[in-house]
Parts: sequence; structure tokens; C-alpha cells
Amino acid sequence: MIESLQPWQCLLAQPPIWHYSGVLGDEHATQLMYRLDSELPWERPSLTLYGRRHAIPRQQVWMGDSHASYRYSGRDFTPAPWHPGVADLKQRIESLLAVSHLPSWRFNSVLLNRYEGGDDRMGWHSDDEPELGDDPVVAAVSLGAERPLRMRWKDKRAEAFNLWLPHDGLLLMGPGTQHWLQHALLPRRIPGLRISLTFRHVE
Repeated sequence: MIESLQPWQCLLAQPPIWHYSGVLGDEHATQLMYRLDSELPWERPSLTLYGRRHAIPRQQVWMGDSHASYRYSGRDFTPAPWHPGVADLKQRIESLLAVSHLPSWRFNSVLLNRYEGGDDRMGWHSDDEPELGDDPVVAAVSLGAERPLRMRWKDKRAEAFNLWLPHDGLLLMGPGTQHWLQHALLPRRIPGLRISLTFRHVE
């Protein structure tokens, strides 16, 4: 850890990665997790990887403003309308940034991923699709089972490392993160439901 300015903690200085604990409060965050689990139209789409179609090893929903379409792995995603709880969470994140010592960002879309248990996963990638702009910022909220986000340098300057993502925590991946690093949620023998919400800005 590079710096701690409670409740924000700087996990990496360059590129800047910050963590905020207690975004909603434990009870509210738990209630939101179960609401999203039961109320969202979760799907398990097939994506093209290395020329072959595969069903993703998790469930997801793309959500946001009506114009915030998104394309990755050979598929276009049209956003679902904002769920009230997710819209409130977005406003909460933007308010936290506005009153912090960090730069403020606005988000118009979010990718929600549902992990049923430790076998559900996300492969190595960077959130650097063209529609996210030249230097995207991603704010990721974790609900449910705590799991580590594995990070690795694209230029192999140092060893890969873990960032543990606790319930009701916010991970802010600042400018440069998607350029220099890849991340993955690898399989773990960690039981329990986990829902992640990664807020972005589609241009």
C-alpha cells in the first residue's frame, strides 16, 4: 500500500488505483446484492474468442444511458435501463469522488457480472475498448463474497499481484490503469454469490 487517507486507500501510485471501504454500509449493500440477484435480467451470452464461440463463465447485464452501446469479443451490447438501486449507487460513487481529494469522474454505463461461486470467473483483459475513450477510468463496486482481482503488467516490469475486493468496497482504476495493466478474476475455492458493478463512461 502506497498511501492511506481514510477512507480512501491508494493501492498503487502509478497508474493510480484506489480503494474505498463501506460505500453503502454493510446492510444496505447486502440488500442491494439480493435485489440485483432477483430483479435483473441476467444472461450468459456467447462471445467469440480466437475465432470460436464460447458461453461466458458467469452471468452479466450491460446497463446505462440509452446511447451507451458497447462492443467486445465480437458482440454488440445495448444497455438495459438503469435499475433504481444501480442508479443510486452511481450517484453515490460520483458524490464520493466529488468530495474527495481525487479527480471527479462521471459515468453513464455499468457492466454487472454475477459470479455464482468460486468456479465462475473472468479471464485476462483490459477495459480499453475504443468507445471508452483514450484513457478510461473504471469504478468497480463489489457485493458479496470477497475475492482477489489478479493484476499483471503488460510489459512484465514486475510480478503479478492480487487486489482483494471485499463486500461493499469500491476499486477506482484511474488513468493509465487499462493501458499498463491487465486484470482477471481467476477461479478460487471461495463459496458464495458475488456481484460486481464496473462503472464506465462510453463516449
